Amino acid sequence: MENQRPLILISNDDGIMAKGISELIKFLRPLGEIVVMAPDSARSGSGCALTVTQPVHYQLLRKDVGLTVYKCTGTPTDCIKLAWHTVLDRKPDLVVGGINHGDNSATNVHYSGTMGVVTEGCLNGIPSIGFSLCSHEPGADFEAAGPYVRQIAAQVLEKGLPPLTCLNVNFPDTKELKGIKVCEQAKGHWTNEWEACPRKGNANYFWLIGEFTDFEPDNEKNDHWALANGYVAITPTTVDVTAYGFMDELKSWF
Repeated sequence: MENQRPLILISNDDGIMAKGISELIKFLRPLGEIVVMAPDSARSGSGCALTVTQPVHYQLLRKDVGLTVYKCTGTPTDCIKLAWHTVLDRKPDLVVGGINHGDNSATNVHYSGTMGVVTEGCLNGIPSIGFSLCSHEPGADFEAAGPYVRQIAAQVLEKGLPPLTCLNVNFPDTKELKGIKVCEQAKGHWTNEWEACPRKGNANYFWLIGEFTDFEPDNEKNDHWALANGYVAITPTTVDVTAYGFMDELKSWF
């Protein structure tokens, strides 16, 4: 129908009960019809993982005018695949992941289940955005992010995104946001990633922790710098991982 409102499909990796996804629903409801399918518990760090060894089940939790909410036993990527092929009656106009409790800038984009949501949407030709806040607190304050979430989503609904390109949006944990910076992904790596936590005399148990080392901390173009200085960081991200600049040299090897 010509008068249909935009259809927005939402998921996350913190689980259906997380505050971040409730806030995201609140921020985006004025923009269109919302369908949510999110994991029934936390799936942080799941990236683009799929459930392939057992069936996946979903359950309707809520149905209001303009809002339908489901929970799913699978991963964030499962949620997008399952929603599109089982409960939606048309292709979504927008896929949104988040709002994640925790930073998904720099190399975190490769591990993030929130960005797994976005990657799945992007691979299927749907404009897709991931939103994250640099706070792991369950009761984190998302209010400052709200106007930016609406603005960015509205712009993408209006203008679309290039093929195989999505947006990774991160918010610093502050009430005083300085505005938006379009950024490159910070270059760096994680160190000191494991902390021992012995169990019943067995020393071979570890918690994943870690510290991120930014290789270019003074690079004002990267997302780490933007977040450290109070800006909303938008990193346009491509899901085509071909190293085009290396192709000619690699051909010369053979």
